[in-house]
Amino acid sequence: MIVDNDDRSSTAAFFDLDKTIIAKSSTLAFSKSFYQGGLINRRAVLRSAYAQFVYLVGGADHDQMERMREYLSGLVTGWDVQVVKDIVAETLHTIVDPIVYDEAVTLIEEHHLAGRDVVVVSSSGAEVVEPIGQMLGADKIIGTRMVVGEDGKFTGEIDFYAYAENKAEAIRDLAKEEGYDLARSYAYTDSITDLPMLEAVGHAYAVNPDRPLRRTAAEHGWPVLVFSKPVALRQRASSIRDAPKPAIAAAAISAGAAAAGLAWYAVRRRGRG
Repeated sequence: MIVDNDDRSSTAAFFDLDKTIIAKSSTLAFSKSFYQGGLINRRAVLRSAYAQFVYLVGGADHDQMERMREYLSGLVTGWDVQVVKDIVAETLHTIVDPIVYDEAVTLIEEHHLAGRDVVVVSSSGAEVVEPIGQMLGADKIIGTRMVVGEDGKFTGEIDFYAYAENKAEAIRDLAKEEGYDLARSYAYTDSITDLPMLEAVGHAYAVNPDRPLRRTAAEHGWPVLVFSKPVALRQRASSIRDAPKPAIAAAAISAGAAAAGLAWYAVRRRGRG
């Protein structure tokens, strides 16, 4: 498909999370669980649901992401970090499992088969991104880091906001630590706000792109992929685990090629129509 094998030990694949690997905002998806855990009230749940709707329909431009940052930093102030981690761990598979894109999982598998590290890069908090990354089999994660007070609670301040240029900077820092050759590495995202992340690597892909990113991808000649099929991750993992090893490799590679090929063909046809 789109994965080569040259000097594969020194390359990585960087994946945005929301609307690239999963079909929703990872942070907002847990709002009901946080409500049931006593962290937020019903009004906050409704507001989160509305924010989720706006995010899914219209995407997230710079102003929306800044408003989201302010909203979330205010929302989590005073939350006990361990309680948040416990809630995410208890509800992770129920909430996230059904909204993972099958095409994304196939692509992650293909990069791993090529010997490439997979890194999930998300503006959501690390307390949410880390367990999701582990569930997906990612090697590393980059997420927003909130300041935690001596009492073990969020202060509301943000130590690192994994957004826009900050994502690219974190990717470059990680590449220096791990020895990744970014010129031969890959990046996938849905949003124009992640343009610096795409420009940081040699192989950039737009996944379910918003309109500005679709235009930019066309200008740069970047492929556009369409991910639309949610998968029951545990069921998929079981079928892969039970298959013979040669069949696993063949299935992952052929499925990845088919998924990307169909997506690219569909986009080309729409462009001609």
